[in-house]
Amino acid sequence: MGKIMLATGLIVAYGYMMEAFMAFYSADIYERYVTLNRMGGPYAAVYWSLIAFNIVIPQALWSRRVRTSAPLLFAVALIVNCGMWLERFVIVVISLHRDFVPSIWRMYAPTRWDWMTLFGSVGLFLTLIYLFIRYLPMISIFEMRSLVTETEGERR
Repeated sequence: MGKIMLATGLIVAYGYMMEAFMAFYSADIYERYVTLNRMGGPYAAVYWSLIAFNIVIPQALWSRRVRTSAPLLFAVALIVNCGMWLERFVIVVISLHRDFVPSIWRMYAPTRWDWMTLFGSVGLFLTLIYLFIRYLPMISIFEMRSLVTETEGERR
């Protein structure tokens, strides 16, 4: 899984580099402004955290010690997961806080509907996972193999 995470991290890095390259290569002033606003605007810390979490931190997976250590691999996976959440934040919030009409330029502040949507989705996920655990309990493969072996032995 460490190698897969490293490979996908490199693919994501390539995507971010191409996005920045095309913003400047296309000579579109609006696309260039969006990219510069992400890198140096009011949400620059979020953008650079996204780059650190999705590109820089996964580079630790080049080390065999990190790839083979379950706690370190779990920590890197959690950081990448946070980076993916930051990517969605950058796509939605930073792209919408500066529109073509300057009179609606403003900083994002979550409303109660935003918070209710967040907590509702977490609650729905937890409800479904608890229902899954309740009605489809985990069964040890070792126990199942011994049961299958016993029943096959009785048939012969």
